[in-house]
Amino acid sequence: MTVTVDRALVEAANEAVASGRASSVSTWVNAALAERAVKERHLRAMAEAIAGYEAEFGVISAAELALQQREDRRTSIAVREPRKKPARSRRRRAA
Repeated sequence: MTVTVDRALVEAANEAVASGRASSVSTWVNAALAERAVKERHLRAMAEAIAGYEAEFGVISAAELALQQREDRRTSIAVREPRKKPARSRRRRAA
């Protein structure tokens, strides 16, 4: 198989090998292709699920999507690392 790969991706693959994150460029490319194949299968399954839902209940409207998005935001729990507060300079009080 012959492929053309962007220079930046070749550099990323070489860096992965040099840093020990991949045993070879071939291994790195194989992993990337496997990840893409899984992503494609998931996207197809999602599209099929949506098509099945819409066949049974009708097309999902923009208003329904917006309502669901608002509800998701309302009920979500944000998980973030705590923000580091900048150190305050202490002022000495006059006695």
